[in-house]
Amino acid sequence: AYDYLLKPFDPDELGLLIEKIIEQQAQARENLFLKEQYKDRTRFESMIGQSKPMQEVFDLIRDVAPMESTVLITGETGSGKGLAAKAIHTNSPRSEGPFVLVNCGAIPEHLMESELFGHQKGAFTDAKEMKKGRLELAHEGTLFLDEIGEISMRMQIDLLRVLEDRVFYRVGGTQPIEADFRVVAATNRNLKEAIKNETFREDLYFRLNVISFQMPPLRDRKEDIPLLAEHFLRRFSQETNKPIDKISREAIDELMLYEWPGNVRELENAIERAVVVGKEREVRPDDLPFCRIDDPILIPKNALKDIEKAHIEKILHNNQWNIAKSSKILGIDRTTLYSKIKRYCIEKSD
Repeated sequence: AYDYLLKPFDPDELGLLIEKIIEQQAQARENLFLKEQYKDRTRFESMIGQSKPMQEVFDLIRDVAPMESTVLITGETGSGKGLAAKAIHTNSPRSEGPFVLVNCGAIPEHLMESELFGHQKGAFTDAKEMKKGRLELAHEGTLFLDEIGEISMRMQIDLLRVLEDRVFYRVGGTQPIEADFRVVAATNRNLKEAIKNETFREDLYFRLNVISFQMPPLRDRKEDIPLLAEHFLRRFSQETNKPIDKISREAIDELMLYEWPGNVRELENAIERAVVVGKEREVRPDDLPFCRIDDPILIPKNALKDIEKAHIEKILHNNQWNIAKSSKILGIDRTTLYSKIKRYCIEKSD
């Protein structure tokens, strides 16, 4: 009820009350409209961001989604390349078709051909039955080649042939299969450097790089951190059934000061941990899994590699060199963490 009258009531009083209710309803509708407008500006599909870099990404996705052109998405690990790829598919004419992910960095080389192209029964020793590959499963949909920079030179040749001829064959098969899918690829590597180092084919790069854009790292869109943190807080509070509904001002300050080498994925993991270990109704700085580097003099202000190395060392030390746990906090997989440990010559201290 918006209001009430006691009997007997004056007709003029009733008229004033009706006017008041109409005004309240109009105000509620306006507030809802403004709220939806704000939501539209800060969200696009599963992506969240009010910053200029993210608004530019949203606009670009709206422009390229209706087309059939191949798209190459670049950006650091954890920056949201997969979400951008899914948003392109969802807003494309192929949205009713499948969205098929191929994690090029996670599939072993000896399995890649069968995973991509499928195989006929009896094509090799373990081929007990016919299997459709990811290319065939993506028929009339979108094929998302994540971490395309990790694919071998041999498979690059096979993939290039598919993109050029628009047909492919299952392993052991002789019947051509139409390649009716849109390709969206993503990488955290510098493919131009890979071409110079002869680890990536230039002709394949040109085939993939018809339309390209970069997902901005979280450190370049810090104004989005409170929005993202609140989103993750609501999600994990519901999933864990814990009544944590607020992030303290002090915790927000810590989130804003941090550099986020693992980007949005690391922020997501940080909020999940804060909800799991939190004892209060709000997230406090002590609930966050990271510590800022205490002495900034030791690390050059703009030396991101030094910052990342120091951060990795801190996380490994705090977690007793538990690689699985440390990689989850950092928002990277274990293979990437081992690679960074080797690259930065990080050694376990006694």
